[in-house]
Amino acid sequence: MSLLLSCQHLGKSYGTRVLFEELSLSIFSSDRVGMIGPNGSGKSTLLKILSGKERSESGIVSTKKELKIGYLPQSCDFPDSSLQKILMQVLEQDKETPDYEKERLVETWLSKLGFKDSQVSAAHLSGGWKKRLGLTCELILNPDLLLLDEPTNHLDLEGILWLEKFLSREAPTYLLVSHDRIFLQNTTNRIIEINPVYPKGLFAIDGSYANFLEKKGLFLEGQIEQERSLASKARRELEWLRQSPKARTSKSKSRVEDAHELMSHLSQVQKRNTIKTAEIEFAASERETRKLLVAKSLSKALGERQLFRQLDFTLSPGTRMGLMGPNGSGKTTLLRLMAGEIMPDQGTIKRADPLQIVYFDQHRQQLSPDISLRQALSPRGDFVTFRGQQIHVNGWCKRFLFSPDILDMPIGKLSGGERARISIAHLMLQPADLLLLDEPTNDLDIPTLETLEENLVDFPGAVVLITHDRCMLERICTCLLALGDPESNEVFVDYHQWEASYKTTSTPEKSKEKTEKPSTTKPKLSYLEKKEWDEIILKISAVEEEIQQLNRSLEDPTIATNPQRLTEVCAIVALAENKLEQLFIRWEELDKKQRGDG
Repeated sequence: MSLLLSCQHLGKSYGTRVLFEELSLSIFSSDRVGMIGPNGSGKSTLLKILSGKERSESGIVSTKKELKIGYLPQSCDFPDSSLQKILMQVLEQDKETPDYEKERLVETWLSKLGFKDSQVSAAHLSGGWKKRLGLTCELILNPDLLLLDEPTNHLDLEGILWLEKFLSREAPTYLLVSHDRIFLQNTTNRIIEINPVYPKGLFAIDGSYANFLEKKGLFLEGQIEQERSLASKARRELEWLRQSPKARTSKSKSRVEDAHELMSHLSQVQKRNTIKTAEIEFAASERETRKLLVAKSLSKALGERQLFRQLDFTLSPGTRMGLMGPNGSGKTTLLRLMAGEIMPDQGTIKRADPLQIVYFDQHRQQLSPDISLRQALSPRGDFVTFRGQQIHVNGWCKRFLFSPDILDMPIGKLSGGERARISIAHLMLQPADLLLLDEPTNDLDIPTLETLEENLVDFPGAVVLITHDRCMLERICTCLLALGDPESNEVFVDYHQWEASYKTTSTPEKSKEKTEKPSTTKPKLSYLEKKEWDEIILKISAVEEEIQQLNRSLEDPTIATNPQRLTEVCAIVALAENKLEQLFIRWEELDKKQRGDG
C-alpha cells in the first residue's frame, strides 16, 4: 500500500462555530474508507477540502505527486444536454486521447452504469440517475482516489444494492461519507468517525463497520473508567488543597500546578463523555380505534403508466408498513393518496373520523433557506406548545442538538441533517394517529437515526414508511408492501424475505450463465497473491511483536500514571490487534485458495 493523501492538524470554522480542529488522517491505496460523524461535524466540508474545492483555516493537505482525485457531491445538477455531450465535455481536459477513443469511453461507461440511451437529456433524469451520471463523470477520468458524499442519497434500494457491487468492482480506493449502516458494512474496510467525544476529535479503525462499533464501545468504556479514576484522584487533590497552607515550597507549588492540570484534564474527559442525542418523541393521540385507515381496490396511473392496481391494505394501531420498490413505482404517490392530497383513479380509502395524519415530505419544501433557525423551530413566537406545555425556543432547540447561540443563523447555512432535525421538530408538535414518512432518514446522522427508530417502535399509532435504510426497515417494520409491478402487489413479513425475492427475480441472466458455463478449475493464487502469501507470515510476526512491546510499555509508570498517554497507547494497541486479526483472516483466505478449498 502506498500513501496517496495525508492531512495534518486541519481546522475549519464558520463564524464562531468550530467544525473541527487539529484533525489528521491518511489515505492509502486500496483503502475503502467510510466516514461517519454527527450532523454538522464537518464531514462534507472535509471532503471539499481534500478535493481542493475549499481551503482549511489551519493545517496542511499533502498528496502523492500527480494524484487524480474524483469528487461526487451530495446533489448533482446538470444542464439540458445529452449524456454523451456532458461526458465528452468532461473528457475535454484529456488532451492526449483521440476523439474516437473518447466516444468509445463514453459509451462504455454509460453502459457500465446502466444508461440505455446516451442522447437523453441529463436535466430530465431523476435524482438517483443524476447521482449515477455524477459518478460516471468522475470515474471516466480514472481517478486514483474517489471522494463520495452521501452516495446513497436519492437512490432507491435496488440502486443501493447495485452501487455496492459496482464500487467493489470499479473503485479500488475511495473515501465515502454515509449514514447507511448496512452500506458501510458492505463497502468499507476502514471506518473513521469525526466526533468531539474523542481526544483528537477523530477515531479510526481498520476493518468492517461492525468491528468499528465493537472497538468504539471498548474505547468509550475505557474513557468512562478514565473519568472515574481522574475524578477520584481530583477529590484527593481538592481535599489536600483545602487543608494545605499556602504553598511556599517549590514542591508544594509543583503539586498545586499538577492539581490544576488534573482538574483541566478531568473537565475535558467529562465533556467528551457527555454524549448528546436528539430528543425525538412524536405526540400520539389517545385514539383506540381498531382500524385507522382501510384501502380497497386502489388504482392509480401517471399518464399512460400504471403505478399500481387493485391495492388492498388496512392500517391499525401498531401497524408499521414499509413501502418498497424502485424510484417511480408510486411509493410517494401512495403516501399522498393516504394523506388525502390526491384522489385514486379507482377504489376507496376510508379513514377513521377524525383521523390525525402527520406527513413528512422528503423534499421538505416548507423550509426556506433564508429564515433563521429561531423562526424555523418556533414560527409563532418564543414558545412552542408540546403535549400541552409551553417550551421556550432556547430549550426546544437544545432537544435537537442546536445551541441557542446560533438561533439567528439562516437555516441555509446548516447541514442537510440539521435541517432534517428541524423538520422532525415540526412533526413532533402535531398529535398523530398516522405517521406518513417519506425518506425521513436522508442526511440524519447515525445516533439520530437510532433515536428515531426507537421512537417509531414505541409509537402507538400506525406508521407508513418510505426509506432506503435497511437497518430501519429491519428494526421497525411489521410488514413490507412491494410496488413496481402493477399486476402484483406483494406483501413481505420483513426485509430479508423481500431481499431473497429480489435476488431471485433480478439475476436470471447470471443464473443462466452459471448453468451454461460451470467452472471446474480450482482457484489458484495470482502472482501478486503468491507474493502476498510469502510475506504475510512475516507481517503477522512483526505485528505480534509490536503488540507485545506495547503491552509491556503499559507497565511503564510514566505511561500508567499519565492518563492522556495511557489512552493513546491503548488506542494504538487496539489498532494493532485489529490489524493482526485482519492479517489472520487474509492468511486463511489465501490458504484456502492455495489448497483449492475457496
